[in-house]
Amino acid sequence: MSQGGWFVEAAPAEPAESSASFERLHRAFVAARAALGLALIAAQLVAAALGSSPAATTLGLSASYAAAAVALWLLPQLRRGASARSLARISSPHWWSAIGVDLLLFGALHALDSSGVNYGVLFVMPVLMAAVLCPRRLALATAAMATLGLLGAAAWSVLSGADVGLKTTQAGLVGSGLFAVSLLAGELSARLAREEKAARGSLALARQQELLNRLVIDEMHEGVLVVDRRGRVRAMNPASRALLGAASGELSWQLRGRADWQPLVQALEQAYAGGAGGAELDVALLLDGGASRSLRLRLRFTRQREGSEELCVLFVEDNRELLARTRQEKLAAMGRVSAGIAHEIRNPLAAIAQANALLAEDASGARAEQLTRMVASNVQRLKRLVDDVGELAPSVQPATLSLDVSALLQETCADWAQVNGVTTGAQGRFQLRIEAPGLKGLFDAEHLRRVLVNLLDNAHRHADPVPGAIRVGLQRCGDGLELAVASAGAPVPPEIERHLFEPFFSTRSRGSGLGLYICRELCERHGARIEYRRAPEAAANEFCVRLRT
Repeated sequence: MSQGGWFVEAAPAEPAESSASFERLHRAFVAARAALGLALIAAQLVAAALGSSPAATTLGLSASYAAAAVALWLLPQLRRGASARSLARISSPHWWSAIGVDLLLFGALHALDSSGVNYGVLFVMPVLMAAVLCPRRLALATAAMATLGLLGAAAWSVLSGADVGLKTTQAGLVGSGLFAVSLLAGELSARLAREEKAARGSLALARQQELLNRLVIDEMHEGVLVVDRRGRVRAMNPASRALLGAASGELSWQLRGRADWQPLVQALEQAYAGGAGGAELDVALLLDGGASRSLRLRLRFTRQREGSEELCVLFVEDNRELLARTRQEKLAAMGRVSAGIAHEIRNPLAAIAQANALLAEDASGARAEQLTRMVASNVQRLKRLVDDVGELAPSVQPATLSLDVSALLQETCADWAQVNGVTTGAQGRFQLRIEAPGLKGLFDAEHLRRVLVNLLDNAHRHADPVPGAIRVGLQRCGDGLELAVASAGAPVPPEIERHLFEPFFSTRSRGSGLGLYICRELCERHGARIEYRRAPEAAANEFCVRLRT
């Protein structure tokens, strides 16, 4: 932005906001010129009605100016191309059509009028327009041209016999006033332009901050509501919509409009009445579908300033999720403690196994052999439990590598079938199907082998004694791989399915309940997912592991 002007002279490009501001100001000045032209015609007609007939030359110039100004106002195509750049050059036709014409016509009116009317004040219009829309240098040049026109008209009057002192003084005073108007209007327009630019910057920052806040709030797992004293919800993020059962297409909500939200209304009224900012309340909602939901509310109030309304911000959480998170934290703490205990048990357990092996060598008699076998069996059981707990211990994250899953799957399944004495083949109890050799996925080899063995052991325990009861398949699935381990048998009851992947949950009296939990933990470490599903067409329970590639 040049000094004294509204827009930047010789700027690389005009911002959209600056262009819009220029358009508004330009239209306003064009409309003012049209009004001034019509006022000149009206003044001539009023003078004629009062008996003072205007000169034909003055009337013709006024009519010409009014016609040109009104045409420029009514015909937008005549203003096409007008911009801050075009008005910054005196050679531009847009400058001449808006400012130069005024200088010429007003100068001619002032010089040719013999009735004593001071047309010099009309120069304020082009000087003011140049001061606002043009650079300061061109604005001062416009004021100088208007002053020279006044001085020329005064000289013409002096030649016609007028008082030289009076005419020169009038021209000088009006010219000085035009320079003052140009400087003052240019300074005011420059200050307004700076303030408008700062306001646009502040508005852009405010909008950016609003979008950022909305993004953060929308991504929060915790429900957030902003409610006023009338119970109208000003804002609601997707999490709160899901918790309250609100339709996603609604633009505004009224808490008092729904019967199932009345506990929220009561909690809000209590908070407003008692000023209980920061309070935590539990409310029970009975939603439209008949489902009951227990919610934890945390209420916060905005600071009330002069002219602003006090609002209440409600943070909403499902008590079931809170309990689940608390339970998960307890399980994590218990896992760390269990891992430490398991580490301390390893050495004594190894000593017991070694001592039992020595006793078994010297044992004589059926009773002694039975006792040593019992000790060995329980030692192996404890060793497996220690190994399972050790898998859950916090440790260095293993490297996730690209593995030949087809080869690893074939090797692991063959070893497992041999160790467990399971028959394979088309008529065997165990069947393996791999879509293609060389399928690669991201995992750790030992961890994937552990996941597969745990799933095979689980299938072996629960599968029916029929051919093909245990089936393992590997195939491409989208942009990853799908490893499925299925076991034919009765479906898992719903009350058990909910706890399948929880630690220490087992349907066997001698089970540790860590097998499926370890599978899920190892999958999550390597970016894979494991889930249970029922395959009705095969009457089988299936665990599916989705690997990244």
